[in-house]
Amino acid sequence: MIKQNLHTHSLYCDGINSLEEIVESAIQKKFTVLGFSSHGYTPSESFGMDENRQNSYCLEVNKLKEKYKDQIDIFLGIEQDELYRINDPSQFDYIIGSKHYVKGEGYEHGIDCSKEVTEQLVSSYFNNDFLSFCQCYFDDLKKMATWDEVDIIGHFDLFMKFNEDESFLSFSNKQYLKMAYETLDCLIQNNKIIEVNTGAIAKGYRTKPYPDFHLLQYINQHNGKILLNSDCHNAKFLDEGYDIAMDLIRRAGFKSMEVLTSKGFETKDIDEFIM
Repeated sequence: MIKQNLHTHSLYCDGINSLEEIVESAIQKKFTVLGFSSHGYTPSESFGMDENRQNSYCLEVNKLKEKYKDQIDIFLGIEQDELYRINDPSQFDYIIGSKHYVKGEGYEHGIDCSKEVTEQLVSSYFNNDFLSFCQCYFDDLKKMATWDEVDIIGHFDLFMKFNEDESFLSFSNKQYLKMAYETLDCLIQNNKIIEVNTGAIAKGYRTKPYPDFHLLQYINQHNGKILLNSDCHNAKFLDEGYDIAMDLIRRAGFKSMEVLTSKGFETKDIDEFIM
């Protein structure tokens, strides 16, 4: 049986646990596959790693791979932001491609800080047009479809983090779905794995994972590949929301998910995964 998380943050970036503490928690929670994915370089020192910190991170993950090889399969990954592409992807077992910022003339802002910050961002730079904000995000996300080093697309609709009450936009808005579907088409055609991400559940911002159920259904209907990640920043919540996510995944019609092995990503029957 398989229990996997490949989206894991530690003290090397904005998580609160050491790498080894997370490994021990994963074993206790009966994970069979654990991937570390600290943030690559970003302008925020607390958010991403500089070159020296990244080198230390890689060394420590590789040591833990060997130390715990008889108990759990550990993989070395990194979360690469769309604005800050890493220089040497070859040292990593896998790469998560994510978008955390929107950037334009005279501004660069994080998109998942708070509801108030999102409101200010949309007001100041998108003329109070949330759909324009969405389009800007999706246009940039499409770029990673052709980046060979990117295996997984992280939290596909992150900008909806504070929209579960649909106060910004309805999840079924036709214009919104059109741009989301076009972006998914591009990613699926380029064989990117779409992450089902429970991170906002653990932090209390949402009761459901990314992406929204409408999008999960579309991914399944168009033969897209998915995997389940917790975007863990606290080892206590390594599998937080997995039961909720698996229910939605099954309801969306998926019969399989991806798992990372020593031979790369493999497609496994959904009944092989345990929560």
